[in-house]
Amino acid sequence: MEYRRGSHTVYNIEYHVVWVTKYRYAVLAGEVAQRARELIRQTCARREITIVRGSISRDHIHLLISCPPTMSPASVVQYIKGRSSKMLQEEFPHLQKKFWGQHLWARGYFCATVGAVTEEMIKEYVENQLDEGPGDAFKIHE
Repeated sequence: MEYRRGSHTVYNIEYHVVWVTKYRYAVLAGEVAQRARELIRQTCARREITIVRGSISRDHIHLLISCPPTMSPASVVQYIKGRSSKMLQEEFPHLQKKFWGQHLWARGYFCATVGAVTEEMIKEYVENQLDEGPGDAFKIHE
């Protein structure tokens, strides 16, 4: 696990995000897929988002990304989807015809947090800091 650093933070925040093309149209192939990958890479680099892994299928995109703690998953996905949709439709006129209304991507997305530390490990670590008795889930250490 590699920790990233900000001016006042040390963090490792990773999200698995998936989104699909509108109507699940299989348009992400060839030059369109290549350009989509390039645009997503550029967009992430501008916002200090690291792409850990990614894949583009014909009708959806999977990304495993590491984000600064100042960015919500919703804002990350909105930024990536918005910019890539706009640019792809400008550069590939056949997409404008297929996706009227300037919406290349379907509205929603999937997002899950990812981490090397399990919830059980965190609970055990916190629980073993100081024993204040059973049933006390929020302890005070003096």
